[in-house]
Amino acid sequence: MPKMPFTEVLAAVFFSLLLAPAAAEIKTLKISSDARPMILFEKFGFTHTGHVAVTVSGVSVVSSLANPEPSRLGFFLLSEDALLQVLVELQRQNPNFCVLDSSYIKHLFTFRELSPPPHSSFNQSYPVSAPGEYSLFFANCAAESKVTMDVHTEVYNLDDGGVKDYLSAGRTQLPSIFFLFSLCYLAFLSLWIYICLTNKRSVHRIHILMAGLLLMKALNLICAAEDMHYVKVTGTPHGWDVLFYFFQFIRVVLLFTVIVLIGTGWSFLKPFLQEKEKKVLMIVIPLQVLANVASVVIGETGPFIKDWVTWNQVFLLVDIICCCAIIFPIVWSIRSLRETSKTDGKAARNLAKLNLFRQFYMVVIGYLYFTRIVVFALRTIAAYKYQWVSNAAEEIASLAFYMIMFYMFRPVETNEYFALDEEEEEAAEMALRDEEFEL
Repeated sequence: MPKMPFTEVLAAVFFSLLLAPAAAEIKTLKISSDARPMILFEKFGFTHTGHVAVTVSGVSVVSSLANPEPSRLGFFLLSEDALLQVLVELQRQNPNFCVLDSSYIKHLFTFRELSPPPHSSFNQSYPVSAPGEYSLFFANCAAESKVTMDVHTEVYNLDDGGVKDYLSAGRTQLPSIFFLFSLCYLAFLSLWIYICLTNKRSVHRIHILMAGLLLMKALNLICAAEDMHYVKVTGTPHGWDVLFYFFQFIRVVLLFTVIVLIGTGWSFLKPFLQEKEKKVLMIVIPLQVLANVASVVIGETGPFIKDWVTWNQVFLLVDIICCCAIIFPIVWSIRSLRETSKTDGKAARNLAKLNLFRQFYMVVIGYLYFTRIVVFALRTIAAYKYQWVSNAAEEIASLAFYMIMFYMFRPVETNEYFALDEEEEEAAEMALRDEEFEL
């Protein structure tokens, strides 16, 4: 029997490490003429009252060789603790080894239990008494065979009252967390509207966009809370996922747009955008559209599709490009302020603006670093029961970033950055000359 392609198996097992538990825990999937040796369906954190139910129908196995052995095709659960041992077994590349023969997996069933072949169905529920995080796989160890089948899966835990909880053990707290943060943003929006109304003369168009950003963030979190709530109690989002992705798209595009516009000094330093700044917006917005499409594909289809890894790579690449692109306008503004501060006779005012944009640059870098790297690290290393911690950390960091950014560029009639006396002006001129000497 030809051995299973180790690189394909390794990719499937590796991405099960990175995969966050799925959002909808009742799924109906269609597998068509699939020859992959392993297919990852989903990942779930079970308590001691966990259950997994798998229904397959319309099963058809086509092979260019002799009739495949039914016991070489089947479903199994793989715990996080057993991943390393299974990878070691696979790396040995024994030509006759099949992952279904491993003693480290939890067997569910093989096609031998289907009756009657070749077109058959099977329905069975299995308890998971050992708590932990498990990945649901389908393995095809039959050489040169393609599988077609309809798969229906349900994974859940039972709470103290015996009611099904379709959210993973580490995510069952998310509806409450998202709803709490949505209230924070609604309160934040109310405060921002009050500040704008009491300082009407200092309100710019950017402040209206910032208010829209807060509204979209609040609506996004409300939809996320409802989405998770319905998944928790019914196993499906009941359409709330559509609203979630809609408001997430608007919110992300608005966030990157606001950062770029503030970074260019639009409405603060100048009422227009230069050509290179317009190009940044023309790059960032289409890329954000692509990133959100990739996010929807990743979130809704799941890892069982053949191009799931590709869509993950697309999402990561686009996100990195956008994060880099929004930094350039801030750097351009800092450079422009440094040059004009030496020529227009208003050293103190320009030094204040220069310091402001330097601080904004550091805040943006810190926000991007935390949400892209630290949050990912938390999600990777946190125990399965505490997966909610990474979501909470991301929302706390986002709220802190919004508060700092909005405070720095708030509308105020007497801006302390520009209310400077003659002594401060002279000190600023000296500071700028020292800076020029250092450069």
